Formats: sequence, structure tokens, C-alpha cells
Amino acid sequence: MSYEVTDFNTDVIEKSHHIPVLVDFWAEWCGPCKVLGPVIENLATQNKGQWELVKLDTEQHRDIAQHYGIQGIPNVKMFVDGEVKDEFTGALPERSIIEWLKKALPSRYADQLKQATELLNNGQGPEAQSKLNEILEGEPDNAQAAVLLAQTYLQEDPDRVISLLKSIEPDSDLFDLAEGLRTIAALFQYLKSPEGLAEDPIKQTYLLAIEHLRNTEFSDALQHFIRVVERNREYDDEGARRACIAIFKTLGESHEITRQYRRPFSNALYS
Repeated sequence: MSYEVTDFNTDVIEKSHHIPVLVDFWAEWCGPCKVLGPVIENLATQNKGQWELVKLDTEQHRDIAQHYGIQGIPNVKMFVDGEVKDEFTGALPERSIIEWLKKALPSRYADQLKQATELLNNGQGPEAQSKLNEILEGEPDNAQAAVLLAQTYLQEDPDRVISLLKSIEPDSDLFDLAEGLRTIAALFQYLKSPEGLAEDPIKQTYLLAIEHLRNTEFSDALQHFIRVVERNREYDDEGARRACIAIFKTLGESHEITRQYRRPFSNALYS
């Protein structure tokens, strides 16, 4: 079967509005391209209906290669809705390509994820939870659904939060947020079992900070966590430092509270 491009606009740009298109940029003289090619073609056969493969000889289509900034080959790009969604360069092993495809391909539950997000934004937590659970039943590795669902359980079921997020790896775009949520969930467990914390003069301040955090009183929580950092940074395996970072990650760097407390936090760390 020939995968060679005939008309780039038709075969890739237009088609990618209906199904993801993987473009393998290669050349006859390229040894690694000849290694990667059969692997990609085999995956295309295995995944027929999920995405389509198009191969483009960079010697025959130099204008297209230049337009997409091809500097090294083999280069593989995933096109979705006419745009490059993700890419890699080099002859990766099949297992690595499969992992890359999991990230590069849009979720078949994209519409349901959008609906769940809208439900959350409208304060319809139980309805959002139901939809997100359905998504994870069909697609257990959907990191976005896991993070959204974890956020809904943060107050009521910290154990569930930790369980939902344990499989999100450092290479995920959502890792920082997931790590922040895991840290906060672990802190909330202390409110049920404060005896798990070592006795120390700073313990009550630490617990009060966690209580403020559970009540989404982020400014008060950060003030108390920073106080713990100043007085006993090592307490609970530097729990107050980790808590501040988790709050910043969860709120986002552009949030006004993050901007307000970044400097006091840094001052406490290095004073």
C-alpha cells in the first residue's frame, strides 16, 4: 500500500479535519527513515480508523518541508484540524511511538470532556463527576478527565484524589497540576488523623494552615504555611514548603494570590 502524498492540502490539511493524519517526513538517502518507516506503517495498519498515515519525501517536496521547518529526518508530525498538534524527530522504537500516539491523538471523549468542564464551571459537580467517571471507564489513561475528577473529590475524598492521579507521569503536561493536587490531598488526610503529625510547637499552626486550605482560604493558608517555613522548615518533611508550591501550581502562576505570595515564600526559604 502506498502512503505517499499526492496533494498535501487534500491528503493532510483537509483530511485532518475529519481524522488525525500522521505525516512521516523522510528521504530515500536517510538510513534512520528506512528503519522508522516500516514501524510507522505497521502501526497505521493496526490503528486503522483512528488515524491515517501520509509519507512525504522531503527531496520531492522541499517547499513543504521548508514550510514546516524540517531540519532533521525522520520527522513525524500529527495533524489535527489542519494544524500540527505534536511531533518527534528520529527513529524512535515502537513502544515510544505508541506512548507518543497516546498523547498526540485527540481523545475520542473530547466532546464529553468539554461538557464536563462546562458542568463544573456551572457548579454542577455531581453531574460532572458522573460524566467524568464514564470517560475514565472507557479511557482509563485520560489524564485530563482524571485531573478534573480529582478536583471534584479534593474536599470530600482525598484518598480518591491520590488514587486517581497516581498514574500521571512527569512527562505529562498535567503533571504539575496533578502533583499539586496530590500534595494537597495528602495534607487533608491530616485533618482526619492529626496524630500522624509529629508533636512540635508549630503543629497547630500547620494544621490551621491545612484547615484554611480545605476551606479554599488560600491567602490565610499561605500566610500560615509561610510561618511554618520560617520557624521550622523541616517539619513534616518540608510539608509547608511543598504545600505552598502545590497551591501555586493549582492556582497557576498568573493568579493574583500566587503573585502576591511568591516573594514572601521565597524570602522565608532563603532568610
